[in-house]
Amino acid sequence: MVGTPQSTALMERTAEVSPTAADVVVPAPRLPGAVLVDRAVEVNQRIAPTLLRLALAVVFVWFGALKLVGSSPVHDLIAQTLPFVDPDLAVPVLGAVEIVLGLTLAAGVLPRITLLVLCGHLAGTFLTFVTASELMWTSNPLELTADGEFVVKNLVLITAALVLIGWYSRRAEERGAA
Repeated sequence: MVGTPQSTALMERTAEVSPTAADVVVPAPRLPGAVLVDRAVEVNQRIAPTLLRLALAVVFVWFGALKLVGSSPVHDLIAQTLPFVDPDLAVPVLGAVEIVLGLTLAAGVLPRITLLVLCGHLAGTFLTFVTASELMWTSNPLELTADGEFVVKNLVLITAALVLIGWYSRRAEERGAA
């Protein structure tokens, strides 16, 4: 009988190959100031959601206060949008709701729920296109009036709220995973 070697390690070992020049990845040269940009991005990622939430809070408290004290430039627009409700009641009530939403946002209390309510409130402004459409655009349906522009800009506020809902939802998931 032919004897077998004690160890087969040499037979099973893969050959070590040194990397060739094609295998080496050389990082691209960084532009001057890239470190500064990276740092600014890090700071932005950390504070932008809070700043966006506080900006929405300021807008809601400010606009709500104008409605509550009777100085809102949209009093007549609201009156024509909701012809079935007394504007001297509807406008201050909407103002109070906006102040509560703004203060709740500023405090950071239940942000996802608050932001959902805020989205609903803002979506309600588009009722103007149904009940007072003559105020929204000129004879050309692509030309919005100042009132039409005022209402359509709420798309940006709704989108900001939706972004924050997503951000707070991710944070909640991260807290749950920890």
